[in-house]
Amino acid sequence: MPDRSARRESNQRESGRRRATRSGAGARGLTSASQAAGADSGAEADPEAVARQICLRLLTSAPRTRAQLETALRRRGVPDEAAAAVLARFAEVRLIDDAMFARAWVDSRHHGRGLAGRALGAELRQRGVAQDDIQAALRELDPEQELATARELVARRLAATAGMPVPARMRRLTGVLARKGYAAGLAYRVVREALESEDGGCGVPFDDLDVLAEPEDDPEAAGA
Repeated sequence: MPDRSARRESNQRESGRRRATRSGAGARGLTSASQAAGADSGAEADPEAVARQICLRLLTSAPRTRAQLETALRRRGVPDEAAAAVLARFAEVRLIDDAMFARAWVDSRHHGRGLAGRALGAELRQRGVAQDDIQAALRELDPEQELATARELVARRLAATAGMPVPARMRRLTGVLARKGYAAGLAYRVVREALESEDGGCGVPFDDLDVLAEPEDDPEAAGA
């Protein structure tokens, strides 16, 4: 009997400790949730604080243009006046710099994806970059570098077209460059050059290439 009583008391004490632990954990959870809710309420009471948090979170994940941040703030319901104040401050301290964004974008996308100036300009316009900043960034793209990149793109895909009729090869390879934003005339010249030099110049009869008319470049597209 004494042993059973002792065990019963021990079990009761252990059950009490477990209930106390669960109760304490629950209380801590409720306290944390209340604190978080209070912090959120405080942030929501200050639209500029909300705007700063949204912008900082977005900029931490990737560089953004002013227009992209402005769109994100509008979607989150931040008042225009608060959004404008925060964006102006971020621009002042260079957390937003569309000119720098454009230069970095051109350098990265040209070397990483082989995109030509026309395609790069279109991408920057889609992101809300001003035309002056786009043109300044594209001026840093050396035409010789752009030509060299076009040649590299064609060289990497030339072997995959071997055995195809010459007109089909021309269409396939110029299509590769067109999708990267290269002007039609430049694409034609680069592909023709690659086909003529293939296998030491013995792979493609010149007559087959001569029947393919060289397209004219669109002056407006080339200067975009």
